[in-house]
Amino acid sequence: MKMVFRWYGAGNDTVTLEQIKQIPGVEGIVWALHDVPAGEEWPLDRILEVQKTAHPYGFHIDVVESVNVHEDIKLGLPTRDKYIENYKRTIEKLAQVGVKVICYNFMPVFDWTRTNLFEKLEDGSTALFFEKAKIDNMDPFELVDQIASNPDLTMPGWEPERLKHLPQLFQAYRNVTEENLWSNLKYFLEQIIPVAELHDIKMAIHPDDPPWSVFGLPRIITNKENLRRLLKLVDSPSNALTLCSGSLGSNPKNNISEMVREFADRIAFAHIRNVRVYENGDFIETSHRSSDGSLDISEIVKAYHDIGFTGYVRPDHGRHIWNEKCRPGYGLYDRALGIMYLWGNWDALERSKKDA
Repeated sequence: MKMVFRWYGAGNDTVTLEQIKQIPGVEGIVWALHDVPAGEEWPLDRILEVQKTAHPYGFHIDVVESVNVHEDIKLGLPTRDKYIENYKRTIEKLAQVGVKVICYNFMPVFDWTRTNLFEKLEDGSTALFFEKAKIDNMDPFELVDQIASNPDLTMPGWEPERLKHLPQLFQAYRNVTEENLWSNLKYFLEQIIPVAELHDIKMAIHPDDPPWSVFGLPRIITNKENLRRLLKLVDSPSNALTLCSGSLGSNPKNNISEMVREFADRIAFAHIRNVRVYENGDFIETSHRSSDGSLDISEIVKAYHDIGFTGYVRPDHGRHIWNEKCRPGYGLYDRALGIMYLWGNWDALERSKKDA
């Protein structure tokens, strides 16, 4: 596996490239142009600037997360073709700097959803938390206010230009069903996958987080059956997956290691993290250690090892530990610990294979 680390860019991240360089086994950064609004074509000079910044540290920029999909595409509006053309041109430009994987999602309106960005765990650390009953009874605009109270760093999936159009977006989605969303996703993939194929790029869709309807909005990338359906919409190696253990794992019915084995040849990017799921549907993110959450991370890593996974992996979210002030879920310390836990599992499996 190729270990990478998500980085939000100089001036927009509390973590520096110098610090990332000191984490054993990290070979690349996962990046994006977070200030470019969804639907706009990415400027080549800005892309080259990221490459130039990463190069002195020996990091590749093979993985982009994310090139966001404009809401008009998800809604299937006549204006979608303009935004799809911009997306195609962005793919072509990313290919010029050697990008191999583009992570994206197809979640309407909201990206990831949580009710508390800093819920306290037993050890005194804090982590992202989802309280199901609160969401079920919450006005979505209350959630926007909470996100807006953390203005110092951008929150991908909660960009200001998206939030200011929230009332209109909810109105637009009022009659959009899951089948409508599937149809609109198929249209999008039929347009962009040929471009991705031409440039040997994998379009790796990220699961919905959490993997169920939130605020009545349709969500479709939620379970094994739907992943199968997604891959058949356009049957191409470039139509691929970002398999996120934490997003899918917040539903106890989802067996992550089973998915790894079934979709082995279509997983381009792996997000590995743990989550503790409660009987009432709440969940909180924990350390990567298997015993700290509801997911058997060791078994998930074993599944990747068993299939001979050579794709890209990142530790995904982490807790906020040792008084670190950072973007929620994206500090240095716990993600670095997570990487070492993943490497420890991987190295033990490698040793066992040699000794067999």
